[in-house]
Amino acid sequence: MEPQKQNDGVRYKLANAMKECMRTAPVEKITVKEIVETCGLTRQTFYRNFQDKYDLINWYFDKILLESFEHMGEGRTVYESLVNKFEYIQMEQLFFRAAFKNDQQNCLRDHDFELIQEFYTKQIESRTGRKISTELQFELEMYCLGSVYMTVQWVLGYRKCTPEELAHALTESMSVRLREVFQKLRLI
Repeated sequence: MEPQKQNDGVRYKLANAMKECMRTAPVEKITVKEIVETCGLTRQTFYRNFQDKYDLINWYFDKILLESFEHMGEGRTVYESLVNKFEYIQMEQLFFRAAFKNDQQNCLRDHDFELIQEFYTKQIESRTGRKISTELQFELEMYCLGSVYMTVQWVLGYRKCTPEELAHALTESMSVRLREVFQKLRLI
């Protein structure tokens, strides 16, 4: 087995143990000792893979965020893509909630923003065959920032709605110009 795949196997085992611990305790109360006892690994193995429990959370968040974008890419329209993403987030809600709750520096939100902006930019540029204009890029950034904010509010439980309702609200909140471009390109 390749070293990277083997490392990922160990890392996923630690992440699953962390998720198990998160069912009964807030992240700040969970210790590395509890994580390794839950999955039967050693502290040495933990520290060979991660600096601390927050490094583990960031690694796993990155993995599941990228996975949510793979689900997003399966949709034919923005609405379908968002529903796919939100349904996946719902399956991993415990982890997303804890990750966003403990994101004091907004690193996770920034990362989500970068991924979603890149996703939409690629969709537009691949369908038009040209680079996105500065004006449209500005509107796309505004839309993506708002989208990430509302997603975090939903994950943290401040916005009560289904994945479909959130996807509908986000697709309806586009600026006029952005909506026109998305409609022309059959993205909505």
